[in-house]
Amino acid sequence: MTLLKDLPVCLLETEMGFNQDIKALLPKSSLDPKFLAYQLLARKNEILDLVDTAGHGTGRLDTELLKDIAIAVPPAGEQVRIADVLFTWDRAISKAEQLLANRRMQWQGLLASCLCLAAANPDASSAADNGGFPPSVQPGIPNLPPTPTGWHRTALGSHLTEVRRPARMNPNEPYRLVTVKRSRGGVALRETLTGREIKTPTQFFVRTGDFLISKRQIVHGACGIVPAELDGAIVSNEYAVLNSDGQIDLRFLRYLSESRYFQQTCFHSSIGVHVEKMIFKTERWLKWPFNIPPLATQLRIVEVLDTARREVELIAAQIEKLQQERTALMAELLTGKRRVRFPAAETAT
Repeated sequence: MTLLKDLPVCLLETEMGFNQDIKALLPKSSLDPKFLAYQLLARKNEILDLVDTAGHGTGRLDTELLKDIAIAVPPAGEQVRIADVLFTWDRAISKAEQLLANRRMQWQGLLASCLCLAAANPDASSAADNGGFPPSVQPGIPNLPPTPTGWHRTALGSHLTEVRRPARMNPNEPYRLVTVKRSRGGVALRETLTGREIKTPTQFFVRTGDFLISKRQIVHGACGIVPAELDGAIVSNEYAVLNSDGQIDLRFLRYLSESRYFQQTCFHSSIGVHVEKMIFKTERWLKWPFNIPPLATQLRIVEVLDTARREVELIAAQIEKLQQERTALMAELLTGKRRVRFPAAETAT
């Protein structure tokens, strides 16, 4: 099944066994094994185009078609050098990914410490790890821990209000429609349509700083704050638009949504026979109690978590840039557009 979406390639460093789902290639003496592995990875899309479907629905790659793929082969010494260069990049990316994983673990710990609540299921990677539910869902019974000293326990409805700003649709006027991504991925532009093209006539304006909840996707953590660039966009009544009385900073609420307790209250405030068809009941959710710190403490928590989050985002951006540069370099090295320079001492010999 993997061949229908990806091409895993590995280089053996010891004797191993394998079954019929794996092809083992033995390079001739003129071809460096590591160089061959990179050539296969560089031609992943080309190779995947050769995959057809077997009778039982799995991917099938004909060996003869694979052997017919032409590759550019430099002298043996240059093959080794190219493979070493690319391996160095891969190792650097791997180290950066390990750093990112560590930073994310530290982020989860910092979040839990600041909110005095467990983070939202950071360890679940599949439905099997999460009671049969997708990892983004928190199905457990909400259990609010004791209220920290100086904080107060209150229902969110005491400070949050659902607002509606009806939009009268002009058939010829363009409108920006927004969506909220799962797992607290933020509020984003979905599309821009004229009033005539919008199929749902009941729409509402959102403003910068509004807290949005997708009523059909909040069980997956679909909530976030409207950024300044989406001020004046519109949403349907499939979204709850919340404002605060000033006693709860909505940026603090956004971080509160990263907690397991928050997600569990959302799950238990939704109704439906299937997790993908559950509908969020705002009025029910606003009755759940939460431990809320004083406003000054909320603002300090937001400042601390903003700084930590930016560090995680910076490392993730650096990894993405490294991967892009590595892909471009691999394409040039493996096609001969860029050659590896040898030290003068080696060229002399």
